[in-house]
Amino acid sequence: MSKLNFNPTTDIPSLSGKVILVTGGTAGLGRETILSLASHSPSRIYFSGRSQPSADKLIEELKSRHPTVPLTFIKADLTSMSSIKAAAADFLGRESRLDIFFANAGIMAHPPGLTKDGYEVQFGTNHMGHAALVKLLLPVLQRTGDARIVWNTSLGYKFASTIQFDKIKQPNSYPSPIFVLSDWLRYGQSKLAVILYAREFARRYPEVTSVAIHPGVSYTGLVTDMGWFNRMFVYATSSKIRISSEECAFNQQWAATAAKGKGERAVESGVYYEPVGVRGDLTKAAVDDELATKLWEWTQKELEEHGI
Repeated sequence: MSKLNFNPTTDIPSLSGKVILVTGGTAGLGRETILSLASHSPSRIYFSGRSQPSADKLIEELKSRHPTVPLTFIKADLTSMSSIKAAAADFLGRESRLDIFFANAGIMAHPPGLTKDGYEVQFGTNHMGHAALVKLLLPVLQRTGDARIVWNTSLGYKFASTIQFDKIKQPNSYPSPIFVLSDWLRYGQSKLAVILYAREFARRYPEVTSVAIHPGVSYTGLVTDMGWFNRMFVYATSSKIRISSEECAFNQQWAATAAKGKGERAVESGVYYEPVGVRGDLTKAAVDDELATKLWEWTQKELEEHGI
């Protein structure tokens, strides 16, 4: 990964007139992104999460820093299709445009479990939840013109060599011979899905810029809330590349606001970027167009069964 040659204060242009939606905005990278973008005069920022007290705290903080920027909380649980549908309806009832959508929320190395709709919890949260929300918001993204979607993935996608579609509705999908690594294999599968889906979305909807980004490694609540083994695993493998939560939010801010194009430091739809603004090298699975198409078709079928 490159040095963090990005200064959000000077490198982000005016966001005047733009409407922004950030999932998982109450803490971590979502919070850092909201506070940063607010200093560039967007029309309105929306953010989702599950905790009303955390949302209220962020709204008060933003008011003290940027009192003229409206910040609105939309409660959403990405493990629940009914909650996602309600959140999308709430947003669409308020806005007629959406310029930037950050698929920022996520979970990492969770123990075996299922979402409310029966998907392995990491795949259901990190991939299915955002895929559902984007599908519901697609008409407004298309109407806006020059809209962008920034999908957060992770270098952890390399844990997965494929997507095991026949096991996605099992709590311990993608089992590992080394049991303690199973949580990470399931996480990798969900993040591989994000990369494949972002690129396939770009192919199918060229009018909307769609990029996947790895933010970097920071010890946010995503890490500190883990169990002991997984937390120690992260510390042991990433201590030399750790960056602050503020810096970890730079790559998604860059992807959302940099000029579009194919040159250096320009954003190109369908590309995967590492910090900051560097095209990342991908594994064979992550550039498998056949797998991307299969994932897309499988996902659409599942969403249709939920009325999405």
